[in-house]
Amino acid sequence: MEDHQLLELILFYAIPQGDVNPLAHRLINRFGSLREVLNADPEELKQIAGVSSHTAALLRLFPEVAARYQQAEAISSATVIRNAADAAEIFRSCFVGARVEKAYMISTDVKGKLLACDLIGQGSADSVALDSRKVVRTAISRNAWQVFLAHCHVSGIAAPSVEDQQATSRLQRALGPLGVRLSDHLIFADGDYVSMLQSGLMEIWR
Repeated sequence: MEDHQLLELILFYAIPQGDVNPLAHRLINRFGSLREVLNADPEELKQIAGVSSHTAALLRLFPEVAARYQQAEAISSATVIRNAADAAEIFRSCFVGARVEKAYMISTDVKGKLLACDLIGQGSADSVALDSRKVVRTAISRNAWQVFLAHCHVSGIAAPSVEDQQATSRLQRALGPLGVRLSDHLIFADGDYVSMLQSGLMEIWR
């Protein structure tokens, strides 16, 4: 099916009466693709003739549902988290359609078995706070031996900032005395990521 045909099916449930084909085409023409329509800001969507608040809310719901499904699938199929690549398979779905920076943490046991993937922070379009106390509490509650951190840059650039490096060092110092290993911190943007460990931007656990 073409993008506009899939969009028509979605719109039908918000606007059961009437022909939604013209509206589907207007949305695709305005935003460029089905993906961009679903990721659009609700206020921008409502500027298109025929899009009500109810319709905009339904359209924005789809990326969130897809992300939750993908995350659940990744977690259910995960066995052992050995490195950044394994962790990235789970983290990637956490940031689908993100319009603000979010931070997540994966906890594992000593054998690398996945214990949980928790949301530990949500900020603005250009920053998210990594609260040491929340990270520590979450690691303790999960009985973690090892954790991986990840957050997204909605700017589209995955390069770690100086603030990212400072926050990572602070969290390593907070977790170290508890015997919890911070194995990596991944920065995501548009589905790609940068590993701070592989980039030489964080201390190696000893």
